[in-house]
Amino acid sequence: MTEEQRKRESRVPSSARDAWHHLYDTALWKRLRLHQLAQEPLCRFCLLVEDVTEATVVDHVQAHKGSIELFSDPANLQSLCKPCHDSLKQRIDRGTKVAITGVDGYPIEVG
Repeated sequence: MTEEQRKRESRVPSSARDAWHHLYDTALWKRLRLHQLAQEPLCRFCLLVEDVTEATVVDHVQAHKGSIELFSDPANLQSLCKPCHDSLKQRIDRGTKVAITGVDGYPIEVG
């Protein structure tokens, strides 16, 4: 298990986590992840502020919470860099409105 997976799972109650964490070890996820990063190699959030950053994390836009339909839906995936995934996306998942400052100085709501 990677450090990223450990951090992600530590925020979810273990009973819920145990029910679906195995999905990330499947061939399906590995194919989805590779395809997503090939289609969207740059961080979606960074691009909003015209910052070109390599994406290393494939994230579910809407939390799947074990739903195989949401888990495997390519339209529910986005590519993010690790800093955006571990900070901005985590705040969004907790229900916080997140805004970043665009290159024009105006706020851009993320999520």
